[in-house]
Amino acid sequence: MNKSSKIYITGHRGMLGSTTLNVFKEAGYTNIITATHSELDLTNQQAVEDFFHREKPEYVIHIAAKVGGIKANIDNPAVFLYDNLIMQANVIHSSYKNGVKKFVFLGSSCIYPKESPQPMKEEYLLTGKLEPTNEGYAISKIAGIKLLETYYQQYGFSSISLMPSNLYGPNDSFDLAHAHVLSSLVKRFVDAKEENAASVTLWGTGIARREFLHVNDCARAILFMFEHYSSHEFINIGPGDDIGIRELAETIAKKVDYKGEVIWDNTKPNGMLRKCMDVGKMAETGFIPEINLDQGIDQVIERYQELMDETDKTAPVL
Repeated sequence: MNKSSKIYITGHRGMLGSTTLNVFKEAGYTNIITATHSELDLTNQQAVEDFFHREKPEYVIHIAAKVGGIKANIDNPAVFLYDNLIMQANVIHSSYKNGVKKFVFLGSSCIYPKESPQPMKEEYLLTGKLEPTNEGYAISKIAGIKLLETYYQQYGFSSISLMPSNLYGPNDSFDLAHAHVLSSLVKRFVDAKEENAASVTLWGTGIARREFLHVNDCARAILFMFEHYSSHEFINIGPGDDIGIRELAETIAKKVDYKGEVIWDNTKPNGMLRKCMDVGKMAETGFIPEINLDQGIDQVIERYQELMDETDKTAPVL
């Protein structure tokens, strides 16, 4: 892989995209191109075609996506399905038409059936019904996998598809309307500690389990697979173990020294009860995540507290 090859990374301002951009630059790649949403709307087919015709990237890493936590997925199923479908279709087709040598697609562990056997192996895809709370997003990512498979079958278009587990880490949103579960919990407990709140109410029962991958490890996996993996069959990316949401909440509460009551609102959905992936194929490639969850939680707490301090310093004095 030539370090001066032109590489287009979509979604470079997001949590995973910004980290991946930095990881590739640190690895010595010198010809990376990006475009903000105002510069290129990926849902606009003609704009995407014009961009690819003009820029002619040799490699594409498609990270841009409409993402969010369980509430955002429930509230906006059409948006999550449509935006992701149209973005990836435009980028994949323009990549094929303009001779891209290798395409990297990022999916999600939510592609697997709601009642999938655990841990979830790649071959379990499409063996059962999806989890209703994120069905729109899941269908879009399954469509992306299948679109690339058919482009390989019919045109010989080279691509790899990576399915990471739940991501967390730097640049994640702390907006409760859009945040993922770990950053949401950090915000809830840090805020409750600061406000001396008597209780914190959380969705569901806490029995659901999730597998968490630090965004730095995911970006490292993208670089590693970009350089060393070439199979058109998609591959799971994650640590291969999970944690209960109740245990995660208790861990975060303890770390921020919150001593109030934690109330579980069982009128709200748990989401998929478990989605821990089998990462045997990933291990066979030689890639191993480095950041354990305990270290990662500390980093997220520290980052949110830094953001709070920055807000306090910029607040007007009345």
